[in-house]
Amino acid sequence: MIIVRKLLFPFAILYGWITSLRNFLFDIGVIKSYSFDIPIIAVGNLSVGGTGKTPQIEYLIRLLSPKYSLAVLSRGYKRKSEGFVLADKNATAAILGDEPFQMFQKFPQVQFAVDADRRNGITTLLAQNEKPQVILLDDAFQHRKVKAGLYILLTTYNDLFCDDYMLPTGNLRESRNGAKRADMIIVTKCPKDISELAQKEIIKQIGTDKTIYFSYIDYDEKVYGMNGEISVVEIKHTAKVLLAGIANPNPFFNYLQKEKDTLAVFADHHQFTKSEIEAVDEKADGRIIITTEKDFVRLKNYSLKSLIYYLPIQSNFVKNKKEFDKNILNYVGTSTTNS
Repeated sequence: MIIVRKLLFPFAILYGWITSLRNFLFDIGVIKSYSFDIPIIAVGNLSVGGTGKTPQIEYLIRLLSPKYSLAVLSRGYKRKSEGFVLADKNATAAILGDEPFQMFQKFPQVQFAVDADRRNGITTLLAQNEKPQVILLDDAFQHRKVKAGLYILLTTYNDLFCDDYMLPTGNLRESRNGAKRADMIIVTKCPKDISELAQKEIIKQIGTDKTIYFSYIDYDEKVYGMNGEISVVEIKHTAKVLLAGIANPNPFFNYLQKEKDTLAVFADHHQFTKSEIEAVDEKADGRIIITTEKDFVRLKNYSLKSLIYYLPIQSNFVKNKKEFDKNILNYVGTSTTNS
């Protein structure tokens, strides 16, 4: 695969040229960006794959929802619906996409909508009777038809955008120069005990005057399911099946896995079939199944012989949490327009 990617380098150059031209046309106003008279925060990345956007959106929800009425707008990756959809009691993972549905279930006080056309999505949200005061755009860094008021760029500790290449040779959706549009950068999925020296080296590698924060994934102390909850301490010493259909399941596996456990690995956003779930159930042979929160929303309605639970995660900051929170709250509190 690595050799094939290297052979495709000429296509990476072409793709980089096309995306750079598109960005240039937006920058000079040939292609128009639309602003809205409401605080809009866009969270995204330069690369494909999991950089921790959902945990970061959830962090912002926890920070802002006590003070403001929020709406989260996603495109609804791999959903089976089309156009604008506002989540309601009839919503499912198939209608919204797994990650928006996961958040919708956790935060009933927040409006969740999906629309590939972010401009139309925002316009429709603002036409609702319950107009949001703040809109969070999930995975919208490249969606330049909308001009957000604040851009948060995510890049993972083990796969920094500054060390990557354009698709298909690497995983970048656009040139590294796209980072200049960010107001702040978060290096996600760091070791919890990352040293000051390592942070300084990464800041030097990225080479920007943007504020850079470092975050890590914090795991819940319990796993949860339709049959209740169990402490992670107990789970770790219980023979089990670990199931994941996410971009990088290794941290999840490493956190829970013991010698006698069985792994069931699927692609990110995998649409499970009945036969696949039955095969996992047979493999479990009465053992419990532990999965990710994102996968659980697509699995919980299957009738299984084995009990199935999920492990929630949260994004937390290594340091400067108060500074980050203050910057977000100041932007939202003082913003009257994003023009």
